[in-house]
Amino acid sequence: MDLLDTLTAKGLRGEVPTREEALAVLATTDDELLDVVAAAGKVRRRWFGRRVKLNYLVNLKSGLCPEDCSYCSQRLGSKAEILKYTWLKPDQAADAARAGVAGGAKRVCLVASGRGPTDRDIDRVTDTMAAIKDADPEVEICVCLGLLSDNQAERLKAAGADAYNHNLNTSENTYGAITKTHTYADRVDTVQKAHGAGLSACSGLIAGMGETDEDLVDVVFALRELGSDSVPVNFLIPFEGTPLAKEWNLTPQRCLRILAMVRFVNPDTEVRIAGGREVHLRTMQPLGLHIANSIFLGDYLTSEGQAGQADLDMIKDAGFEVEGAGEATLPRHRADVAEAAQAGGGCGTAASACGSGGGCGPCGGHSHAPAVTASAEPAEETPEDGDELRSDLVKVRRRGAGTELAPNA
Repeated sequence: MDLLDTLTAKGLRGEVPTREEALAVLATTDDELLDVVAAAGKVRRRWFGRRVKLNYLVNLKSGLCPEDCSYCSQRLGSKAEILKYTWLKPDQAADAARAGVAGGAKRVCLVASGRGPTDRDIDRVTDTMAAIKDADPEVEICVCLGLLSDNQAERLKAAGADAYNHNLNTSENTYGAITKTHTYADRVDTVQKAHGAGLSACSGLIAGMGETDEDLVDVVFALRELGSDSVPVNFLIPFEGTPLAKEWNLTPQRCLRILAMVRFVNPDTEVRIAGGREVHLRTMQPLGLHIANSIFLGDYLTSEGQAGQADLDMIKDAGFEVEGAGEATLPRHRADVAEAAQAGGGCGTAASACGSGGGCGPCGGHSHAPAVTASAEPAEETPEDGDELRSDLVKVRRRGAGTELAPNA
């Protein structure tokens, strides 16, 4: 196929496709799916070999969020029966983090629901990071606390944070249909604050919210332009008690095409399969590893993932290997730019070198959203009333952080 040959050649050179080419990936048929995966796999292996980076989520504060983000189980007014608790103590969070690191996680993601952190919240997270780093100085720490105020990113950086997560989620054109309590511009501003302070920018999207192909391409190109070093791709999970309990717009094939499009637009960037992979990719998860080079280990913020050992077995059986603590995730040319930005406290977006409102619904946070535009046609056929909606696949987290049960890692 000429399209895939072109995309592969561009990806191997670290070049970005056109919007039209990105849209064409999403329009490919199921008969072409393995060809799409193979093409994206060549690009993935060019820049990341067969390494898979493992990330581990610690939910520092669950639920109780005042924001109205309609894709989130922790939002104001959510009836989802998730765990609700206030801030974990530093030693509790460090214990949870240790479980993930022991399971092979290279990065620990510290997440708290809310519009954004207070100065006291920054102090709490600083203490938590110190407890984690005391146990393992080499572990990477990514923080996700919502909208940042001036100088907060600098404080997190000085305290030892390596990255900050704040997803754009969907296109600017449709963002206003998701939440009214903050704007798309607010999210962009926070990503820029984090990057400007020398933190690695982790920012991604949520697929399956009723968005159009154009919306998906818009947000992925926006992430590229922002210089996101890591792009988490979340797949909507319809929780009972949320507005989209019956909204199932994704198939495994659709998810793979979305991942491939993200990879082609971000050939040398960490692409992470985040929340929803077990629910929507299901038995086709190993194919996703041929496109993405990063996943979450074990459970997510408010829902359970598959067993951590099952994740490790899947990686091994698919012929991949877990990325070690001493290995650089990004290719050398990207890492050089990121290190220069961190050393100088400037943005220095990696994109130019290569040619989550609140903490609710961050990287790996399972999400629940309405169709983003009233007129948007779903990308896949939505089940008719009475069809099985596979709610059995959605499991609320009842173990790990905030409970007395051992975490899944």
